[in-house]
Amino acid sequence: MEKIKVLLVEDEPTLAMIIKDTLDGNEFDITLAANGEEGLSRYAEIKPDIIVADIMMPKMDGWEVCREIRKNSKVPIIMLTARGDERDELLGFDL
Repeated sequence: MEKIKVLLVEDEPTLAMIIKDTLDGNEFDITLAANGEEGLSRYAEIKPDIIVADIMMPKMDGWEVCREIRKNSKVPIIMLTARGDERDELLGFDL
């Protein structure tokens, strides 16, 4: 059985490694990207089955990454955030 390709876009190295270590080796093949720009580049390279992306990142935030990917794909995206603002939640549904 082929593993599910996951693109993890997270700028916090410790959190990225915790998530990667939790998922890696099971049914998932994890590719890491440290910021939004790198995330878009990795997306084009590996064509993941699912994306997990932080919202607040340097260079390009998670919202921008999502908008760019949505121009060409409906790949599932899980957004990570510590923000609790209702506007942020609603924005996620529009993408």
